[in-house]
Amino acid sequence: MQGLKFTNYDIVCQEVPGEISLALNISGCPCRCPECHSKYLWADTGEPLTKDALSRLIEQEAQGATCVLFMGGDASPSSLNSLALHVRQHHPALKVAWYSGRTVISPDIDKGNFDYIKLGPYISHLGPLNKETTNQRLYRLRKGGEMEDITRLFWRKR
Repeated sequence: MQGLKFTNYDIVCQEVPGEISLALNISGCPCRCPECHSKYLWADTGEPLTKDALSRLIEQEAQGATCVLFMGGDASPSSLNSLALHVRQHHPALKVAWYSGRTVISPDIDKGNFDYIKLGPYISHLGPLNKETTNQRLYRLRKGGEMEDITRLFWRKR
């Protein structure tokens, strides 16, 4: 199993509706969307994202957070799945979200380890999640693996 690296993190409020998320930017992205806003994440750089490093970040930086959000991880879905399971087991008060640039979920992912999964590459003429024309979708995962499309929560009526 290949490990993942992260370049930086932040507390964000707009990536997962209704959640305050510790968002970790994971490097080594294999998707390489042509008009990516985070091309620096294509390189294999940053610090190893181990279970211990993740727990330290949660304990030291995530006061008030309700969710851990992995921004990327497509280079090693099995490593990402292991980290999500770690959050579930060791930080059960937190929800777990994943932003993937893929269009389908890897078979290495146990959907039961996630509360939210965003799928889809960024395609500029279709727009980001807050545009009704977007190809990207954010799903809330239910027990039993059912995926509820909640992308509409990003769309504000004008």
